Amino acid sequence: MKEIILPEATIGLFGHVDHGKTTLTERLSGKWTDTHSEELKRGITIRLGYADTILRKCPKCKGTDAYTVKEKCLKCKSKTKVLRKVSFVDAPGHESLMATMLSGATIIDGAILLVAASEKCPQPQTREHLMALKIIGVKNIVVVQNKIDLVSEEKALENYNQIKKLLELSHFEDAPIIPISAQFGINIGYLIEAIEKTIPTPKRDPKKDFEFLVARSFDINKPGTNPTKLIGGVLGGGLITGKLKVGELIEIAPGRKIEKEGRVTFKPIQTKIKSIRAGGEDVKDIAPGGSLGLATNLDPSLVASDKLAGSVAGLPGKLPPIHYNLTLVPHLLKRVVGAKDKLVVEPLKQMEWLMLNVNTSATVGQIIELSKDRLVCKLKLPVCAPSGARVTISRMVANRWRLIGYGLIE
Repeated sequence: MKEIILPEATIGLFGHVDHGKTTLTERLSGKWTDTHSEELKRGITIRLGYADTILRKCPKCKGTDAYTVKEKCLKCKSKTKVLRKVSFVDAPGHESLMATMLSGATIIDGAILLVAASEKCPQPQTREHLMALKIIGVKNIVVVQNKIDLVSEEKALENYNQIKKLLELSHFEDAPIIPISAQFGINIGYLIEAIEKTIPTPKRDPKKDFEFLVARSFDINKPGTNPTKLIGGVLGGGLITGKLKVGELIEIAPGRKIEKEGRVTFKPIQTKIKSIRAGGEDVKDIAPGGSLGLATNLDPSLVASDKLAGSVAGLPGKLPPIHYNLTLVPHLLKRVVGAKDKLVVEPLKQMEWLMLNVNTSATVGQIIELSKDRLVCKLKLPVCAPSGARVTISRMVANRWRLIGYGLIE
């Protein structure tokens, strides 16, 4: 009987656009995560991409040559030993897709930050992603200096020193920096070793009530499918706490949008889990670890085109409150993150619009109340989140959403 190996941890890939995140994901997992048609045309990641891989080590070889993702050692041809399976989340690097990147950051246990050796460091999104990882509390990161095949040794060293300085300013001074070429598979063993040493599998409490953060939702039925043969909607994301099993009744919030008498409200949805897919396998139950997909009985129209992305799923009656207005205790940064010029973060203003990210949800809100240490935002789309949850705050600067700080929900 085939042994099922499930992901134990989720690792995000971050960095400036076109620095090689998707290529590295393919090198490690064999899966190209840019599958959205617009992504293929433009050559950038728009939505979160997922891929699982098994990290392995040769029992006979020593040093970094022993680390691989192959079943047989490339050096001595021995059968490799499984270290663990991990899920990679490939987040978009393009500045206009910051909300998607922050959504991906909330379901990860550690991060790989890619920096191209062929460009000056830091690029705007490199700094922005690093700051975002710090704000949401990600402590374990590995920095990859990619594209070393495109530069001279002198240029690579100059770029390395720029990365080192950036990490010191960002309080990630202990993060390892691994020079690689994702395109040609150079130094992948060094990277796997660094991942194993730097990003451990977190300790989980399986006795807690389960909480599942929805990062993607989609309809897998082909156009023209007979209505009697339609398959229910699929939810993709990460299990944060507890344990899920097939047949479980779950509640999803904020849920279904209802418009009545000129008023918009959201009503939580209940459904049963028909099947669970994790690590490329169908399983009967699952604990927190990697990314996973839940097949449900939901009407496909409810989940199509990521309609439920940003939702939270849990036991009926046990979910955090739904917020139409969000009361925050703000903590602003000194400088606007990601802007080419070193712009000072100006004080928040009454009636200003902000972009807010909490868990996997992204919404915009207008400040309707503002004091020295508190603000209330009226949200365009409600969010489901507990008191004390951390919310990243971005404002519009030169027609781009720029990260300026975070807030804690009262």
